[in-house]
Amino acid sequence: MSNLSETGDNPPASTGLWLAIKKAANRVQDWFVTQPASVKLMVLIVAVLIPATALYSFMLVQRQAVVAEQVKAMSAGQGSEGIWKLNEKLPVVFGAGSLLTFLETSPVERITVIYRPLTWSVSERIVLVESGGKQHAFYPSDMETKIFADKAVTAPWGGRLAFVPRGELSAGSRQLLEGLDQRFAGARPQSAKDSWKAGVSGSLSAVLTIGLLAFLFFQLKAQFKSLKFIEAAQVHGSIDDLVGMDDIKAEVAQIKDQYQRRAEYAEYGINKPFNVMFSGPAGTGKTKLASYLAKELRLPILFHSAANLETGFVAGGSNTLSRILAMARRRKRCIVFLDEAQDLFMKRGGRRKFDDDTANTLLSVLDGVRSRNETEIIWIVASNFNSETMQMDPAMLRRFQMKVDFRMPNGEERLAIINYYLAQRADKVLPDMDLRHLVEVTEGRSPADLETIVNQAGISAVQAGRMIGADTLMQAAERMLVGNVNTNTTKERERDRRIIAVHEWGHFLVDLEHERKLANDDWEQILAVTKTIKISLKANPRNNALGFVFHKQGTNLLKSKGDIEHDVRVLLGGMANEELFFGEDGTTNGAHNDITRVTELLHHAVGEMGMYRKTRLNFGALAKDNNRNREVDEETRNIMEAQSERLYSETKAILVRHKALTEHLVGKLLEAGEMTLHEALFEIRRFEADTNFATRAVRSSNVV
Repeated sequence: MSNLSETGDNPPASTGLWLAIKKAANRVQDWFVTQPASVKLMVLIVAVLIPATALYSFMLVQRQAVVAEQVKAMSAGQGSEGIWKLNEKLPVVFGAGSLLTFLETSPVERITVIYRPLTWSVSERIVLVESGGKQHAFYPSDMETKIFADKAVTAPWGGRLAFVPRGELSAGSRQLLEGLDQRFAGARPQSAKDSWKAGVSGSLSAVLTIGLLAFLFFQLKAQFKSLKFIEAAQVHGSIDDLVGMDDIKAEVAQIKDQYQRRAEYAEYGINKPFNVMFSGPAGTGKTKLASYLAKELRLPILFHSAANLETGFVAGGSNTLSRILAMARRRKRCIVFLDEAQDLFMKRGGRRKFDDDTANTLLSVLDGVRSRNETEIIWIVASNFNSETMQMDPAMLRRFQMKVDFRMPNGEERLAIINYYLAQRADKVLPDMDLRHLVEVTEGRSPADLETIVNQAGISAVQAGRMIGADTLMQAAERMLVGNVNTNTTKERERDRRIIAVHEWGHFLVDLEHERKLANDDWEQILAVTKTIKISLKANPRNNALGFVFHKQGTNLLKSKGDIEHDVRVLLGGMANEELFFGEDGTTNGAHNDITRVTELLHHAVGEMGMYRKTRLNFGALAKDNNRNREVDEETRNIMEAQSERLYSETKAILVRHKALTEHLVGKLLEAGEMTLHEALFEIRRFEADTNFATRAVRSSNVV
């Protein structure tokens, strides 16, 4: 689904900001609805605590500012700063008994409270009471301090109180206080001793808050990557961009009509959920079509690969499906697209109970009985297989009211698709190109493959500094279909190169013999119908071959008995030619794939189609139904061996007649490295013309 999230136009700045805010809000809500109750409660508590603590801090700051103003006014009202200083002329002694008892029994001239704030509600204080020409020092406990503060309101000594911040004392007074600190070190209240714990606790609380917010941030970020709805406006392109596929687009148009007029369809009893199954080969446009459907219906769409449902934990897939359902329910009207879901369609009944958890959850999600807020959710589940190519779970298949089978494009559609992609770079494409060979060679290829070929041709054209032409497109098709090739692997292996050349010409000449008979030696028709496009001695790393034949794909879906025999002869042509040139001991294992294919074709003809025998029975089907390996009975084996021997003899007879031509073509191929069909036919016609001329010359000389 390339470029699905690109927009065609750039919106204004204000609109873009609003969309960004809206998207962020939607993502937060999506994450919230997929979380368990404990996580939701925790988030709510943190969300409440953040403004509450901020408001409390603001109130404290305001209160401290008011107190600071009042203290400043009080200081200014004294007309002197003396009240903020200790009377250093009087000696200091330690008070006996409790502070309250001393105040009640002794004459008091002045009470100085020296304090240092520790936390919001706790402070450290030393009380100096002037009495009898001395200053009596006390260190009251928390309880005694509370009683002292309460009595100061009505007691006669309440008017003699003075509060002095420890930080504003003179140097001499601070030195005096240090001595008092040592004296009262063991008598400090527990609240003063635990003041450092309060600071650590506050710091730890802040760190935990930041850590929690960071955790939520990264969790949201991971959630957005795996599960994210794309708005319809973000989908780039339209359904018209899918060239061909008119039958598939007609099916999608039916889905669109049924969704838009669901009330009218309900009057006819059609009120099942919108569950759609897309099936077909990869690269045929299932994902693109789903995105274009979302754009047509103006619905947000969520793309998720069913292969990524499993997380490695028990019930991981079912939990992911539950989160997707929760996000879809919140939107009510949307599309959920699950791709690569072939594993979910397989029959259930694994040995382990949790093997089928994900499929069971999907069954319940797709069930026909839904709540009202689920009736407008379209579930599109895509698979690369269908019920004909893979045995699927019947219960899962019943959940889909509509099944859309995608297919590979035919020749006309392939030509239209290639022209569509070429039109996007029209100013770099040569005019009036003949694309017939390209269309034929891409038989059975998907639209995605065709796009890759055109893109590869563009890359090659840029590197070569030229326009895109038919030859560039064919080279790109060869690169995509065959793979990278090189000459270095076989450059110095002359013996191997000769064997490969003999082998490949054996295949070609057997096929050519057949085509010449059908075309009555019409070389133009032969050029058009022959499957071979190029014979090459370049090594192909993709299949470890030291040479290859680049040919068109077959278009005949129905093969006659004669067609199968011709295919077998062509496959046997390589080994037969090796035996003809190098003897039976000189044949190589290069024909391994050919022999394997011959065995499969003959077994299909004899064992499955009943050819060459009186009965028409398929014994292979019985073995398949019983889940056993296919075993070839003795009668079938004997018939296959007899037909293989006969066809091999016929193949050798064909090649014996063309041994001189083969020798000529082998030399040309070794010299050139590779030859196209046009070049091969030219050499064959020239060789036959020279041979006929020589034959006529010999006959004339004999007559004379």
